[in-house]
Amino acid sequence: MSKNLQTTVKGICQSCGNDRGRMMDIVRAVQEQFGCVSNEALDLIASQVNCHRVEVESVVSFYAFLSTRPKGQVVIRLCDDIIDRFNGLEPVAETFQKELGINFGQTTSDGKITLEKTPCIGMCDQAPACMVNDEIVTYLSTDKAKEIVTGLKKDLNVKKLVHKYGDGNNANDLVKSMVHNNVRQKGEVIFGDHIAEEGLKKALAMTPQEVIRDMKTARLRGRGGAGFPTGMKWEFTRAADATGKKRYVVCNADEGEPGTFKDRVLLTEKADMLFEGMTIGGYAIGAEAGILYLRAEYAYLRAFLEDALNKRRKNNLLGNNILGKAGFNFDIRIQMGAGAYICGEETSLLSSCEGLRGDPKNRPPFPAQQGYLAAPTTVNNVETFCCASRIMEKGAGWFASLGSKGSPGTKLLSVSGDCHNPGVYEVPFGIKLSDLLNMVGANGAQAVQVGGPSGSMVGPSDYGRTICYDDLATGGSIMVFGPERNILEIVDYFMDFFIEESCGYCTPCRVGNVLLKQKLEDIMHGRGEPSDLTYLENLGQTVKIASRCGLGQTSPNPILTTLKNFRGLYEALVKQGEPGMLPTFNLEEAVTQAAHIAGHGPMKHH
Repeated sequence: MSKNLQTTVKGICQSCGNDRGRMMDIVRAVQEQFGCVSNEALDLIASQVNCHRVEVESVVSFYAFLSTRPKGQVVIRLCDDIIDRFNGLEPVAETFQKELGINFGQTTSDGKITLEKTPCIGMCDQAPACMVNDEIVTYLSTDKAKEIVTGLKKDLNVKKLVHKYGDGNNANDLVKSMVHNNVRQKGEVIFGDHIAEEGLKKALAMTPQEVIRDMKTARLRGRGGAGFPTGMKWEFTRAADATGKKRYVVCNADEGEPGTFKDRVLLTEKADMLFEGMTIGGYAIGAEAGILYLRAEYAYLRAFLEDALNKRRKNNLLGNNILGKAGFNFDIRIQMGAGAYICGEETSLLSSCEGLRGDPKNRPPFPAQQGYLAAPTTVNNVETFCCASRIMEKGAGWFASLGSKGSPGTKLLSVSGDCHNPGVYEVPFGIKLSDLLNMVGANGAQAVQVGGPSGSMVGPSDYGRTICYDDLATGGSIMVFGPERNILEIVDYFMDFFIEESCGYCTPCRVGNVLLKQKLEDIMHGRGEPSDLTYLENLGQTVKIASRCGLGQTSPNPILTTLKNFRGLYEALVKQGEPGMLPTFNLEEAVTQAAHIAGHGPMKHH
């Protein structure tokens, strides 16, 4: 074991207080320093934080951005989602392979550059895109791919790949990114005129119970997709028994649902509004600590966000006796993720914050009773906290008067795919899908995926429906697909995504999604029977009902919603087989396999 490895790993562990709960920070830092978390490093970390080596290795093996095997000094992660595929991903991927002389999953012979594919990185409005280490490169083309490789071969400084900065804070000295916000429509809540810290000042002039009452009066519901009433969640958390424990406020900024990127824009342009909302939440529930869980794909924003937190501390907006309110002490830290879609599920996110694999926890108890470190915890989305800030500033009545009857306020939508104006739209709840499609320039759309892969795919007969919690619910993702797209190809990709991202803990999700995909592909290749459609429906419902967490409970939706809304596509591909014969059985293939096993060699045709 090298002395440098020993000294560096010990130093990293000590900087995290040799705290087992900071495992994510420790292994990320080691990975950054050495390109992997080697066997020697695993042993060192375990001894420093006083845990078993297998506990460290289980964390490293779980997250896509961590590895026990060496990676290059530069890792190119090409975004491989359906929107990128439809925007020219394949020739870009081929160019990277050709120019580097390696395939995906490999590292160049000099050990300098690794090439990988990764799921959605939150850049669907500027696809194709990739990450080069933490740097984001958007609007990729074959020429740009060649330029990237040429530049990296000369100099591994990834910052030199960015020649022009994006708008707003993307051009900030602490960001300097080529990412564009693409805010296409501003509404009254998130992008309306805002008086900084006015909401926090008003909250501190009230009792915590009165703040919670205002959230309930405003009827604010979670903006992450589930739509649980925020005031009720805060009330449960405040009322929970916290004997001998602290309470916590956790912000879910693990925006991993393919086609979603609106939180990226909020983190870039509305960081102070977010932190103000978290602080209001801390006051309301009686918490002293907050955690912003930031997805690894948004690491390019970390320095900017840390700076915003430091400025708030200097201005007495975080820390002790905030704004002179005696006894109200609250601070926020950033917890980085490491590439795991399932950590968008709140209990998986809490596991990750605790330095564990991102495995879901059993419920009950719910986070409000026993969340982070088994203490009462409220977990809310980035957009939800921004709304909380505005509600305290402008009043619960103002917020409740916006939107539709069952869904007050506005909603940020991430629109991508086959439309003229992809980007972020703030619209009032209750807007018709047809009006949104006209707004984004998506005339002639064959299908719209509302709520990402875990949501619903609808066709033209449903374009008169409204976007709200009681009709077409969405955490923010709206993917538009034109008439030239193969709907079942999209469904097949979504199922592939869920299989890859499943934590594997429970059998219905781990096995059921594979069986669903296999049957779907049988149908797509002409080997399906009409009875297979019933099989898909029954199995899909079983996976939904029997799965442990939200991933498995929504993963069959691509198949189930297209069976409902695009059934004709399936029916056109299935045919009734001969009695006693399975359409999936290939006689020649079976005989060939049997001959090979028997050692007879290949079949000869006479």
